[in-house]
Amino acid sequence: MRYIPNSPEERDEMLAVVGLKNAEELFRSIPKEVQLGRPLNVTDPLAESEVIAAMETMAAKNTATTKPSFLGAGVYSHFSPTVVDHLIQRSEFFTSYTPYQPEIAQGTLQYIFEFQTLVCQLTGMEVANASMYDGSTAMAEAYLMAQRVTRREKIVVAKSVHPEYREVATTYDQHGDSEIVEIGFDEATGRVIGLEALDDKTAALVVQSPNFFGCIEDLKTLADAAHAVGALFVVVVTEAISFGLLKTPGECGADIVVGEGQSWGVPMSFGGPHVGLFATQEKFVRQMPGRLCGVAYDKNGNRGFVLTLSTREQHIRREKATSNICTNQGLIALAATIYMETMGKKGLQEVAMQNAQKAAYAKDQIAAIDGYETAFSSPTFNEFVVRGPRPATEILESVREKGIIGGLALSKYYGGHDNDFLVCVTETNSREQIDKLVAGLT
Repeated sequence: MRYIPNSPEERDEMLAVVGLKNAEELFRSIPKEVQLGRPLNVTDPLAESEVIAAMETMAAKNTATTKPSFLGAGVYSHFSPTVVDHLIQRSEFFTSYTPYQPEIAQGTLQYIFEFQTLVCQLTGMEVANASMYDGSTAMAEAYLMAQRVTRREKIVVAKSVHPEYREVATTYDQHGDSEIVEIGFDEATGRVIGLEALDDKTAALVVQSPNFFGCIEDLKTLADAAHAVGALFVVVVTEAISFGLLKTPGECGADIVVGEGQSWGVPMSFGGPHVGLFATQEKFVRQMPGRLCGVAYDKNGNRGFVLTLSTREQHIRREKATSNICTNQGLIALAATIYMETMGKKGLQEVAMQNAQKAAYAKDQIAAIDGYETAFSSPTFNEFVVRGPRPATEILESVREKGIIGGLALSKYYGGHDNDFLVCVTETNSREQIDKLVAGLT
């Protein structure tokens, strides 16, 4: 009871005021069958060495980290140079809470500025913010920004966008006046169809490329369709390594580019924390969520970095804010920045090429197995959908028993695709691992 500041007498007095006899009555709305009904099973205090040993024992149970894995679907296994982990610990990048005071936060502000610059270069956009919480919340903010810019409420989003991103965005937007319309995908190509849903009430067309099935969309055609009705075109990217090979969304006519930057030197970490990307055209900058770092000069002409266009309404008057996200994923954005600058232009291109080539090899080998085929005909990057001879859950369980994590069953998200599963191949997968997967499927 040492952490409860109230005395027993004070607690009894408070319970009496609200007409209760004991603290248990406060929780009477919780069914008895789900209440623990006993003290927590907490061990006695342990020495540091004992705690480390206990944690290592528990960590050893995570056998998924030691098996060849072909899981993707928004979180990807990529090699990260050891320099990333070393440099993010340097004191120049440490500030208390948030870098409001530029005179003591130049290291933090500089890497934020560099992060923004790199995101602009890779997305082909004119301005990017200091990062978002993750890819899904970035997409949700794109919904809201498009509604502010166009003064329309209808969002048309493709079903080939990551299902969990769509779920987060719908939750985000559920209390407004939004109308969210989902359009389908072609069962032969895996690409977006249903553009007839676009009309003069549409705020944005939202697509993902490479999409959830790994298919590369025809972004230029989609952009033209959105712009023809006065809507913004939002492109979502969950696999940031694809920027090293594919034409930028900006070149294809995107108005807003959002996505997940986890692939840039950030560990999978069982799902997070990761880092969201948000970039747009400069004419929309005052409607962009989050914070922005810029360059300023003192009276002597010395360059410095400062937060700019981070409206105070986002901190103190929520009803006036463009967004209630007024912070950023600082540490993760730093890791991504160090990764990008360590790899450089040629390094990013090489990693992207390895992903594409290894995935193409795996696709060809799997398609050659009797009873297996690729489900969609569109070009892909490092993910593709395999259609098997029986339910995908059974196939993947069989492969798992052979020590391989073979992919993700699409039946979890898409009805009518019971035999389909998503396979991802990155530069961390060797040819030996790919051949082992093929043998396991055979």
